[in-house]
Amino acid sequence: MAYNSLLTKGCIGDIMRGSELDKPVVQILGSKRIAGGGEQSERYRLLISDGQNLYSFAMLATQLNELHQTGKLSEFTVIRIDRYITSVVNRNERGEKRVLIMLELTVIKTGESIGEKIGNPQPLSDNISAGGGSSGSTASAGAKAETNGSISNGSAYQNRTNSANTSSSAGNMSLHDHLTHPISSLSPYQNKWVIKARVMSKSAIRSWSNAKGEGKLFSMDLMDESGEIRVTAFKEQCDKFYDVIEVDKVYYITKCQLKPANKQYSTLKNDYEMTMTNDTVIHECKDVSSMPEIQYNFVPISQIANMEPNCMLDVIGVCKEAGEIMQFTAKSSGRELKKREITMVDSSNAAVQLTLWGEDAQTFPASTNPVILVKGARVTEFGGGKSIGLVGGSVMKLNPDIEVAHKMRGWYDNGGCESVVASVSTRTGAGTSYATEWMTFHESKERNLGDGDKPDYFQVKALVHNIKSGSAVYKACPQQDCNKKVIDQDNGQYRCEKCNAEFPTFKYRLLVNMLIGDWTSNRWITVFTDLAEQMLGKSSQEIGESLEYNKEEAEKIFSTISFKSFIFKLRTKVETYGDQRRNKTTAVAATPVRHQEYNAYLIKNIQTLTGIGKN
Repeated sequence: MAYNSLLTKGCIGDIMRGSELDKPVVQILGSKRIAGGGEQSERYRLLISDGQNLYSFAMLATQLNELHQTGKLSEFTVIRIDRYITSVVNRNERGEKRVLIMLELTVIKTGESIGEKIGNPQPLSDNISAGGGSSGSTASAGAKAETNGSISNGSAYQNRTNSANTSSSAGNMSLHDHLTHPISSLSPYQNKWVIKARVMSKSAIRSWSNAKGEGKLFSMDLMDESGEIRVTAFKEQCDKFYDVIEVDKVYYITKCQLKPANKQYSTLKNDYEMTMTNDTVIHECKDVSSMPEIQYNFVPISQIANMEPNCMLDVIGVCKEAGEIMQFTAKSSGRELKKREITMVDSSNAAVQLTLWGEDAQTFPASTNPVILVKGARVTEFGGGKSIGLVGGSVMKLNPDIEVAHKMRGWYDNGGCESVVASVSTRTGAGTSYATEWMTFHESKERNLGDGDKPDYFQVKALVHNIKSGSAVYKACPQQDCNKKVIDQDNGQYRCEKCNAEFPTFKYRLLVNMLIGDWTSNRWITVFTDLAEQMLGKSSQEIGESLEYNKEEAEKIFSTISFKSFIFKLRTKVETYGDQRRNKTTAVAATPVRHQEYNAYLIKNIQTLTGIGKN
């Protein structure tokens, strides 16, 4: 036949014996969609021929699905397998059975141009001897065959581990007694497998409570060369493995339960996810040379403005500034929540607001302006502006040791941030140092800000006119997570109604009311502890003691910010007190005026209003 020379004869037999072949060429004689696959990660099984043997246990990696769906892998098509892995799915005294997973391929001849089966291939035996020789293959003589029970070095999934022993239903066994399986080959119909995978992300421990009880859990996302999958640990497994697992490290994992993935909570391209059990075993793998590194697809900050809400992206930038930690009570659950808004900038000369919650918000090193890498951030939209936040599978790294991070640091340290005047998070598109709309007090009143169901935010350059220093502090519960005002029992004890307890001491907290004004109007605002300490340069304890024992010293502290200008970020909401409606305005952030940036904003605003300078 004219096409006989196209195929790598006998290559299927060699591959099934564990040899590593260099780009073998085979013919597709049929295909079948595997039942149970979802739209995002359906799988296709192929019947392939090398002109000598037929084999039906070949699968496409999910990234190649489009080739099949667009008809490029029709019957009789000749393909070159540029990259592949194999997985042992059955082993007995007669040999072993492997699945061939194609990771990369090239179409050599279309099925339409061939139009027929090449040669007279015969079905390959179900079991191939692990030590058998070649069956007339014309493949590369340099192929690395399996010898003395060791697998060739070519496949990233055919390595063995030197980990400690683990248990199984058949008694004690070692993970290194098993060949590892590709993640893409796992299904609920298998119960004997070991995977070797890198941890892409690990969530924080979360608590849950429902009619069935309560507990805690964490999840992690794994990857290998064939795909990715999510693993969740509950209760005892959460305690056992949380501190063991580290992001970026590689582990051998076995004896987890597989089930259909809940796509509502996961964007991974896998129809299945895993749950740890009492039998789960996890050992770190020291030999990671064959494992792929975590891949990032960084999106420039300037492009986030064009992205749809709820899109997921990877982003890297530098923390230009960080707002204060905001603490509030969630209406739905009554839980105390903490969040912080970070302004990230990058060399696309744009800024975006990153929202951090909980421990991430509390421990963020704002003063060091770190490089921030976020994998799997979610885009949100408010008032036409875009911001980003972390979700369950997101990973945030500070000052990562990678080339792009070092370049970003160099750009920032050499004055690159000074050219950033545009924020994709602001609703007006005007450049600001905060991701919030600029507005005067008069404009905020004219637009009835705060009169809706949700609070509104705006920012303004304003001068501090007056401070009610006499009522600027209060005595609060000494418990770390409680800031409620205590009642002086006049017996050396202070009672906290929230904690339903009495204490022999208290802590000072700041609640400063100050009158600020711009060129249009004035407004009374409230400044809470963290921001007030930042503005005044003193701790709540120092200010409280001064007000109680040395009022003259206290007045000096407050006078340090009198008649000084700040860029205030304000939260405003109309609230009802009795029959009266009052606009309550709270300072979220306050920073000294950086005149270069503020002047750039003014110039751009003038150009917008006059049309001058637009080219």
